[in-house]
Amino acid sequence: MRAVTTVFSILLILAILLDAFEVVVLPRRVTRRIRFARLFYRATWIPSAALARRIRSSHRRETYLGFFGPLSLILLLSVWAVGLIIGFAALHWSLKSSLKGVEAPFSFGTYVYLSGTTFFTLGYGDVTPGATIGRALAVVEAGVGFAFLALIIGYLPVIYQAFSRREASISLLDARAGSPPSATELLRRHGQNTVELDRLLHDWERWAADLLESHLSYPVLCYYRSQHNNQSWLTALTAVLDASALVMVGMEGTPKRQAQLTFAMARHAVVDLAQIFNTPPREPSPDRLPSSELNRLRAILLAADVRLADGLDAEQRLAELRRMYEPFVWALADFLFIQLPLWVPAAKSFDNWQTSRWGRISGLSEARSSRSEPEKEELEHF
Repeated sequence: MRAVTTVFSILLILAILLDAFEVVVLPRRVTRRIRFARLFYRATWIPSAALARRIRSSHRRETYLGFFGPLSLILLLSVWAVGLIIGFAALHWSLKSSLKGVEAPFSFGTYVYLSGTTFFTLGYGDVTPGATIGRALAVVEAGVGFAFLALIIGYLPVIYQAFSRREASISLLDARAGSPPSATELLRRHGQNTVELDRLLHDWERWAADLLESHLSYPVLCYYRSQHNNQSWLTALTAVLDASALVMVGMEGTPKRQAQLTFAMARHAVVDLAQIFNTPPREPSPDRLPSSELNRLRAILLAADVRLADGLDAEQRLAELRRMYEPFVWALADFLFIQLPLWVPAAKSFDNWQTSRWGRISGLSEARSSRSEPEKEELEHF
């Protein structure tokens, strides 16, 4: 029995250390299916998402889900620490390490206490190992505990720096593509300025590359919700993919090269993140862009003097591009409980910057009434 416990304890300690190394230190995707962190997030996210589906209020649901990412990270680190403490305690118990400061026989709880004070390098000294092998184990555990705490101290700032970079670009998209962002609004607001549109798509190509690198290295970031309930990294990425697809199909006076590069990078990020969560692509349901919505999209853009390519060939090309990414974003959205953006924004929708807790447009209506006609048109266009 003690021999089995020894082997089990060593395997437990090595498995936790390997898992922590892969999650925190290793800067690449781990393809191994059986991993402690993967099992942990499956076991905690699935019931959490199931409970979220029962919350009818979208505001309360997003608030509830907003706690999952940070809390799950703290819980994962705690589970690692407890696992290492129990692993070393079981190893002491199986090797019959003699102890000073307590009378024999030594209980397993006493070994857990010794392991905990050693792991966190508390140094109380009331219970200490008496034999050579026990002292050696205590030195190893103290080193592991010190390295583990140092790793956490360095890990958390990296996580929140990556989250901050992601959210800054999502916030900037608010005035550029609406809230939530949509391809129609993005093109309507930039269709007359092809240089600015090209620069925006270039910036989002780099954002997608940064998202791919950071979220593959730290998948827990995918669970972190944005500051506003109508924003998310997946919503923004999908809206940019939609807009890039429209430009690639054909938008008068707009170069397609940057749209192709942005589409490729964003699609790469979507597919790789779907593999991380093992969410196979599924047929979009319901269709985000039926024929009636496509006609309305064209009419809105035409009113802003933005002309899209028309005809059967253009529609087929758009459908082909959509098939390249929509099945993946649908699968991710269903798994992460994120609502995908509309191609055409809802009528009378407001950007987040236009709202406050005291009013929908907070003084903007009064300001409009005193403006000249050119100023009113400019405000409406913005």
